[in-house]
Amino acid sequence: MDPKETGAQERLRVVVVGATGNVGTSVVRALAADPRVGSVLGLARRRPDLDVPKTAWETVDLASEDAAPVLARHLAGAAAVVHLAWRFQPTHDPVTTWRTNVLGSLRVFDAVAAARVPVLVHASSVGAYSPGPKTGPGVTEAWPTHGWPGAAYCREKAYLERVLDTYEREHPEIRVVRMRSGFLFKEEAASEQRRIFAGRLFPGALLRPELVPLVPDLDGLLFQALHTDDAAQAYRLAVLADARGAFNLAAEPVVDARQLAGLLDARVVRVPRGAVRGALATAWRLRLAPASPDLFDAVLRLPLMSTERARRELGWQPTTSSLEALEAFLRGVRTGAGDRTPPLAGHRIG
Repeated sequence: MDPKETGAQERLRVVVVGATGNVGTSVVRALAADPRVGSVLGLARRRPDLDVPKTAWETVDLASEDAAPVLARHLAGAAAVVHLAWRFQPTHDPVTTWRTNVLGSLRVFDAVAAARVPVLVHASSVGAYSPGPKTGPGVTEAWPTHGWPGAAYCREKAYLERVLDTYEREHPEIRVVRMRSGFLFKEEAASEQRRIFAGRLFPGALLRPELVPLVPDLDGLLFQALHTDDAAQAYRLAVLADARGAFNLAAEPVVDARQLAGLLDARVVRVPRGAVRGALATAWRLRLAPASPDLFDAVLRLPLMSTERARRELGWQPTTSSLEALEAFLRGVRTGAGDRTPPLAGHRIG
């Protein structure tokens, strides 16, 4: 057995909360493929039509006050809980996302403690980080996690970081792991991500190279990406290894406007940041686009992350480059790819 995983037990029962989205489907499959995992229980708001070995499915709505007894029943006897559930929309109603993302997460954390589950792996994000440098080796996990206050996504991720600070002090018997990943892409999740960030009315076919003549070059347009399946392997290792704390996850290279233009066979054009933000803000106010301009502000300020700790302590190594992950996403958008879960429903399911 890998010396980094000597704390792993045989035939673990793992519960994945938020198991049917972009990350959840990959994490469930990664865990189910590991012989040390005896069974996986996937929890989601809606039951999927997905057949994964060693995996059963149950439903829970984390925004409901009735979620607590449901969680108590399903978490009993679990060796680990991976918490991934997150609601991105509606951005015009942050109270609704708060109920699922924050209050729902608190219900999961409380249920983990009440059921005496020894391991909690929580999906944080690069979005939890305070603004930081876009140059150099990247910030470590010690960088402040106060988010970008204008964006609900960042506020909620940062708030849960503060909650977990207290939670770890109050529950030292629980090994808490926080995964702070860059932008996660895979082909099967492309339709979902298009709906979340561009809207249901945006035709994926428009992302053909010949129809995208230019990519704007903006100050701060540098970000890190990762294939979702590679992120899932990090989650698997976090469940099995005797590790705790935060881990940054991203692949090389850092993505900029020129690399995006290369993927789309487009030209790079210098554009004022204010002009792009103004257009996004207008589309959002008119409800023509679901993504808030505040999230655009956050993306331009997110720091670059060092992933050295995950590589050293988890023995994790991405197998796909950031550009290959983006290529998979673009391919999925163009073809309407999806998977057999309600969040990932595409135009065609093979």
